[in-house]
Amino acid sequence: MKSPSPRAAERSSLTACIMTIRRLTAILALAVLASCTKAGTRTFSNDSLTISIPIAPTTLNPILANTTMEAFFGDLMFPKLIGVNPQHQHIPWLATEVPSVQNGGISADGKTITYHLRTNAKWSDGVQVTSEDVKFSYEAMMNSKNNVTSRHGFDMVASIDTPDAHTVVVHLKKIFPPFLDAFFGESDSPVAILPAHVLSKYPNLNQVPFDSEPSVSCGPYKFGEWVRGDHITLVANPDYYLGAPKIAKLVVKPISDTNTAVAQMRTGEVQMILEITGPQSHEMQGDKNIAQIAVDSPEYDAVMLNTQRAPLNDRQVRLALSYATDRARLVRDEQFGQATVGVGDLSPFYWAFDPALHAPPYDPAKAKQILEADGWSPGPDGIMRKNGKKLSLLFVYGQGSDIARNVVVEVQQMWKNAGVELQAKTFPYAQLLAGAGEGGIIYGGKYDAALYAWQSGVDPDDSTQWMSSAIPPAGNNAARYVSAAMDAAQKQALSTYDQTKRKAAYAKIEKLLVDDVPAVFIYYRKERYAYAPSLQNFHPNGVDEAWNAQDWTFASSR
Repeated sequence: MKSPSPRAAERSSLTACIMTIRRLTAILALAVLASCTKAGTRTFSNDSLTISIPIAPTTLNPILANTTMEAFFGDLMFPKLIGVNPQHQHIPWLATEVPSVQNGGISADGKTITYHLRTNAKWSDGVQVTSEDVKFSYEAMMNSKNNVTSRHGFDMVASIDTPDAHTVVVHLKKIFPPFLDAFFGESDSPVAILPAHVLSKYPNLNQVPFDSEPSVSCGPYKFGEWVRGDHITLVANPDYYLGAPKIAKLVVKPISDTNTAVAQMRTGEVQMILEITGPQSHEMQGDKNIAQIAVDSPEYDAVMLNTQRAPLNDRQVRLALSYATDRARLVRDEQFGQATVGVGDLSPFYWAFDPALHAPPYDPAKAKQILEADGWSPGPDGIMRKNGKKLSLLFVYGQGSDIARNVVVEVQQMWKNAGVELQAKTFPYAQLLAGAGEGGIIYGGKYDAALYAWQSGVDPDDSTQWMSSAIPPAGNNAARYVSAAMDAAQKQALSTYDQTKRKAAYAKIEKLLVDDVPAVFIYYRKERYAYAPSLQNFHPNGVDEAWNAQDWTFASSR
């Protein structure tokens, strides 16, 4: 949720359903699967590119972003310090180089990080981007009055020095291995840098005009207009420090109905669809006017369980639900086999993935046995009861996704076979994914089970999702999972830069997720996109579609 991630949740499909704040932190292998059709007969000009997204944004302020789509707008309009390329290598963005021990950017003790900023970066009103913007943006992230999704990584900062306009020196409280990705990079909740000269006058940024009409930007594109319920237009920034964009205008249309998005792609009304589903991909195969690309992405789809609400505060009940879930069937039925059965939250995308770990097999009889041993017994309708109370759960999901609805129906039947009743209820995504202090259903803990998707970043750090200190609003622990063993393993994973030691810690973390079941992980998916075959240089890197948006261009007419 990129966050859910919780700035994702996606992140249309199940992942787009609940995409939350986005991105976790350390990409290792981006297998790019491109199933591109022959160049279509349609031609388009560089005057405009129309993009379909599955979820409408609620804000364009990058530090308030709560979904992958809101993060997408942030990537187009605002700068980060460090990014990644399609080979998962760190690349300098607003910084002139990636800090390292070798170049002196990271101190020997790992606690001081120095960034040198580009001197040719300007806000779209002509004001130069300086170290004060970075410091202000950090302070905005740490301002308790701002409704940011997560302060993970930022809360590791002891102080920031700005010795000159183009140097930022960050002093950490202790070593923090994911810092380059967490601090204005590609974290699980990626945020970008804001203009201090425009926003420093406000006590908080939750309800300021900038949130819906950013007056200045420093990305490849600038804000044009927002016609609510229809589209958002961005226009090229001719002064972008990495080069003026080739395409003059982006028109971004929120289209939650997957069939409508495909239909408009077929007619050419839309030239790109972000985060297409398995069924959409299957339907569009063979169309000569539609190209597709799928890239490895650090995301999972799951049924999140509220571990602080009875009866899900009972580990045995959660374990039974894991055995009651036919993950392979959901991969087959809902993703046309274009996904991998989920185990924990770290997919094979990560160097920390443990191939020796396996999810419980589908076994509804075993699920019933676990429940009966836990004191439950079937009633006349087959639903388990304990102390006169039915094993009935509120199952929430987002409106507008056929896949989400289909998964809910399938899981309802699977769990019913184990004696568990699910009462499904759908909510608009804005309500489902709103923050804990804003009446959000998931982050406010107002659910038993939730269809949930999370897209992470480029490091396996998942502490914001599972540590007891990260329960919303302090973090993204939507399951409200509390485990001393998990907290200890997470601290171990973040105590060293040694990848071998970190991998051992993540093996413990993933086994705890399988054993304690704060979520039933369903599958891992690639990030899929559809686009006009004549669009060139579209190379999504798995966490950021817009990292090279200035290079997108339509081939000239033939």
